[in-house]
Amino acid sequence: MNIRVVEHNPNWKYEYLNEEYLIKEILQEELVNIFHIGSTSIQNLKAKPIIDILLVVNDIEKLDNYSDQFEKLGYEVMGEFGIKRRRYYRKGGDNRTHQIHAFQYDNIQEIERHLSFRDYLRQNQTVSNEYGILKVELAHKFPNDIESYSDGKDAFIKRIEKEALKWHWLNRGN
Repeated sequence: MNIRVVEHNPNWKYEYLNEEYLIKEILQEELVNIFHIGSTSIQNLKAKPIIDILLVVNDIEKLDNYSDQFEKLGYEVMGEFGIKRRRYYRKGGDNRTHQIHAFQYDNIQEIERHLSFRDYLRQNQTVSNEYGILKVELAHKFPNDIESYSDGKDAFIKRIEKEALKWHWLNRGN
């Protein structure tokens, strides 16, 4: 995979909305909710130009029945792809444009992890900037090595996920 980190593009929001519409057409009643996550969902954050989508569905097993429809939209159907009770889809090959992370509605830990991380970075410009700088450095160091790029972000992400989850619970209304 070719790794490039670019300035935030306001069109990413519209690319997400287009994909959201197509996915809603496919899943209809099986879909509980859909979210734009990842770096492209955070204003002013440098990012790989890949739209990350979080699907919350009624039954993760039933999602397998929609593989043909996802393939018609250009997605590779990857199964759990390393995370139990997830379905992962990617689009664009080595120049990936979209990826979907799907979880059943009661997989609260994975759903909250993604949403809290996104929301925390949206509210904390300093942390968001720090993350953007790290990603640019790693993209220059590992332009064709997604595993090393991801490994380089791992400690930062884990630290921020902890902060984000605590922040989420501290800011939840009574």
